[in-house]
Amino acid sequence: MKLKLLLFSALFLQILTLNAQESITMDNPFFKTWNTPFQTPPFNEIKNEHFLPAIEEAIKIEANEINKITDNPEPPTFENTIEAMELSGELLEKVTNIFFGLNSANTNDELQAIARKITPMLSKHRDDIYLNEKLFRRIKTLYEQREKLNLTAEQKRLLEFYYLDFLRSGANLNDKEKEELRKINEELSLLSLKFNENLLKETNVVALVIDKEEDLVGLPENVIKYASELAEEKGYKGKWVFTLQKPSWIPFLQYSPKRELREKLFKAYINRGNNNNEFDNKKIISRIISLRVKKANLLGYKTHADFVLERNMAKSPKNVYKFLNELWKPALKRAKMEVEEMQKIIDKEGGNFKLQPWDWWYYAEKVKQEKYALDEEMLRPYFKMENVLKGAFEVASRLYGIKFIERDDIQVYHPDVKVFEVQEADGKHIGIFYADYFPRDGKRSGAWSSTFRSQSNIKGKYVTPLVYNVGNFSKPTSDKPALMSIDEVNTLFHELGHALHSLFSNTVYHGSKWVPRDFVELPSQIMENWAFEPEVLKLYAKHYQTGETIPKELIDKIENSKLFNQGFETVEYLAASFLDMDWHTISDTLERDVIQFEKECFERIGKIPEIESRYQTTNFAHIVGGYSAGYYSYIWAAVLDADAFEAFKEKRNLFDKETANAFRNFILSKGGTEDPMQLYIKFRGREPKIDALLKRRGLK
Repeated sequence: MKLKLLLFSALFLQILTLNAQESITMDNPFFKTWNTPFQTPPFNEIKNEHFLPAIEEAIKIEANEINKITDNPEPPTFENTIEAMELSGELLEKVTNIFFGLNSANTNDELQAIARKITPMLSKHRDDIYLNEKLFRRIKTLYEQREKLNLTAEQKRLLEFYYLDFLRSGANLNDKEKEELRKINEELSLLSLKFNENLLKETNVVALVIDKEEDLVGLPENVIKYASELAEEKGYKGKWVFTLQKPSWIPFLQYSPKRELREKLFKAYINRGNNNNEFDNKKIISRIISLRVKKANLLGYKTHADFVLERNMAKSPKNVYKFLNELWKPALKRAKMEVEEMQKIIDKEGGNFKLQPWDWWYYAEKVKQEKYALDEEMLRPYFKMENVLKGAFEVASRLYGIKFIERDDIQVYHPDVKVFEVQEADGKHIGIFYADYFPRDGKRSGAWSSTFRSQSNIKGKYVTPLVYNVGNFSKPTSDKPALMSIDEVNTLFHELGHALHSLFSNTVYHGSKWVPRDFVELPSQIMENWAFEPEVLKLYAKHYQTGETIPKELIDKIENSKLFNQGFETVEYLAASFLDMDWHTISDTLERDVIQFEKECFERIGKIPEIESRYQTTNFAHIVGGYSAGYYSYIWAAVLDADAFEAFKEKRNLFDKETANAFRNFILSKGGTEDPMQLYIKFRGREPKIDALLKRRGLK
């Protein structure tokens, strides 16, 4: 009787479990067809609890798809191996694109807990694919026969990409080495996740609370208003709060004469991840660097930088250092001139101190007003966020003939998000664009562009892209709309350039995955060139109250101040680029003292003490993410974008159709389907020259 009861209980429990699993599957939107416009994500239906079961199931599905490829008794062909791989993992990509998009832009404790659970699962799953001997043999066979196969140029490049990808993922290692690689990959994935969680926590802290009105002296009205509303939101009613989000801390440094408060806020920003608390990143990043060296060595590379740069335009650490050093000398010279200008103002005002990094924004603003009679607060009323976005859309429309149509019938993951359908001039659908521009606690700092779905056209099934831009721009207050700074305007145009790259992709396979890191910034950075051209400013810079177009007097001041602060901006950026390269050209696995390593790096290049690196190691999210040994990419691509924009200037028409069509057809639509330098030559007729960049930054 007891045995029967036990058997009955076990059976009942099994039925309950199966019913629960069936219920989860039935309720989970990832297991259903999305009857939404353009099959956009049904964010209103997607709940946190849907992600884990969907990812677990998607991993099983892709594993079965890979098994079908490897178990195929037919000899390998491009179609039954490479194309089959491109078609595999559709559900996993769908779920993870949305999950990691939300975990970056709108996270919470529950999502972060799920991320910690799925990260090692995904790491293992990727290794299971790339360390699969039977699969690699099929790819290798095709690679060795590639010249005899009747492949298109895109197919040949995809085959070469897969072959190298498998080699770089350890396919040629022995069993013991593969096991070691698996452990390294899993630990790296978890460490990277922890680093970014810590950084988010440190960025969201209330860094400065002001309770005396006299400490607000010098701050513009909108900055005070924003600080007051932020204080109420954070539980400091009746006070003023400043956080480490850029729209909060930069204006304080620009306008506050309270030097000790500027120092406190500035140091809080640069010490994120370096406070010897539970969110400290020093040991984490040191371990990451050590593991990256170990992995590179295991795969046959001297350093992590050698491993990364093999696939970039730069090709080697030597080439990157040569490039950075060519720019460092003139940039440092100009920065020292800027220091002298500011020190003169300090001395003239009777300030008995030497310029420090927390003084830079404040005295740079004084120089700007003195030399150019330009105050950024004079410009903000003309940079209402909605107008700036319309202006960026108008530039894209005039260049490429496209339309952005706002849609209110497409679901979003947060009320701040706006959605636009992008169409050709004739009304043909291109894709969907999501814009998410305001800071919040669940959003990591900075700005970025990515996709919920990328473009492809395999077997004639054309898939249109779902692209999103995320930023942390100045928020509206209770009495004013969102009024942007010059830097924020620039960033909005920049990220839209990335979005256009994804939207215009016109490849058979997922070509956007193959674009080298030091080429991917060209489409974004070239868009910045239009933002402050007088002709373009007249299109979108309208006073938020009167609707008046920005006057010629202000446009002239913007034009005249284009070289302002270029020494500072270039030096702080290059310092971070050197720091990135120094970390990733280490060839041993010793876990170093992070602060000492930074000190030695900056001493070696002769960084002046008045300027801090744009990022410190403990908050350098780029190099923990996809820009390790690649932060130099922004200025490498700046050479390309400055030279490319000259092509429009040479035509004496910022919207020259022939040039715009060439840029779209040879750069924006091709993804990584051809060698990037060859694509650039097709567009420009020659290799890029550095002259335009040096001229633009006043370094020549």
